[in-house]
Amino acid sequence: MGNQRELLRDLFDGAVQAALPKHTIKKYLPDPPKGRTIVVGCGKAAATMAQAVEKCWEYPLEGIVVTRYGHSVPTERIKVVEASHPVPDAAGMQAALKIQALVSNLTAEDLVIFLVSGGGSSLLTLPAKGITLDDKKVLNTKLLHSGANIREMNCVRKHLSSIKGGRLAESIWPAHCVTLAISDIPGDDLSVIASGPTEPDETTYKDASAILRKYHINEPKSIIEFLNSDNPETPKPGNQIFNNIQSHLISTPQRSLEAAAEIARERGFTPLILGDAIEGEAREVARVLAGITKQVIRHEQPIRRPCVLLTGGETTVTVNGKGRGGRNAEFLLSLAIELNGLAGVWAFAGDTDGIDGTEDNAGALITPDSLERAREIGLDAKQMLADNDGYNFFSKLNDLVITGPTLTNVNDFRAIVIDQ
Repeated sequence: MGNQRELLRDLFDGAVQAALPKHTIKKYLPDPPKGRTIVVGCGKAAATMAQAVEKCWEYPLEGIVVTRYGHSVPTERIKVVEASHPVPDAAGMQAALKIQALVSNLTAEDLVIFLVSGGGSSLLTLPAKGITLDDKKVLNTKLLHSGANIREMNCVRKHLSSIKGGRLAESIWPAHCVTLAISDIPGDDLSVIASGPTEPDETTYKDASAILRKYHINEPKSIIEFLNSDNPETPKPGNQIFNNIQSHLISTPQRSLEAAAEIARERGFTPLILGDAIEGEAREVARVLAGITKQVIRHEQPIRRPCVLLTGGETTVTVNGKGRGGRNAEFLLSLAIELNGLAGVWAFAGDTDGIDGTEDNAGALITPDSLERAREIGLDAKQMLADNDGYNFFSKLNDLVITGPTLTNVNDFRAIVIDQ
């Protein structure tokens, strides 16, 4: 059936290409306004989205977007600022202040084009009054290690921010706003993507406090006290500030999975998309998909070989060890252990932004002989999984996949190839 390593990489590349703003943004742009056009944005794809807008927009515009360090691309009319992800920094806070100032004091004849993609929650950081940037850094790190899912994390972030959770919409009103989003969120909930700066928020301070209790996070004290104080709530559905806002999803995990599925068909493999919104602990998701893989091999259910099982979404990792990880490396290491050298099975998992967690790889791949090769060089797969050390496991096998920043982000992509 050919080179399965090459197939896995082609499936991933196809998924990424389908999510690039240059292929999708033009049809969602509005007509020009009578007044000014302001472009602002945040996220790992913010710079490429801004570049795509510039190439399609023949009318006057100005603006600023903030993206992750290393994710900038050349632009002419829209300024690109780089900042830190996944833990916020001062550069992101300064960018947020400039964005908020730029969209304030507009009129009903003006237009704001808001470009948003995954990573925006950290990149567009503007702490609420009484909260410091250092407070948010500490809390962000604790949340990243806690096993909290992205909805839970962003619920907390909304209630510690002066710009997220619909508060950017407060600044934009009464101007018109078109939000163009690349979804990295299971279920494509616009209010969760980058913590929904221009979307109504149905969550509350009480919800945010409950999430911190759930994960036994009781520091920094200033944040705990803030969440339990009598603060004005985030803007809710029905608020007039959302009347002039239109939102569009320009790229989604499902569309990228469909693009990969088409490549699989062209190579003679029947694709099966099992879900674009798979969540849960990475190692537990691996166990489930290993079980489905075994069912295919033993009983030709729910699909016959040769086939490709495709999934998207965002898993989580509760960090208990001291190794180098990334949720996709953790998923693959757990999958390799569960499959235990099962013949005819190859797999890839990676983040479509090109960065698995905070590492330099997009993801990694496993082969039927991954565990055998690991044993030959003295690697203990189970011990390395216990230490959250998937990165080093695959690095020593030369099975990391390094792409550099892809300049888009529709979350995790996973493919399991099952040969004849």
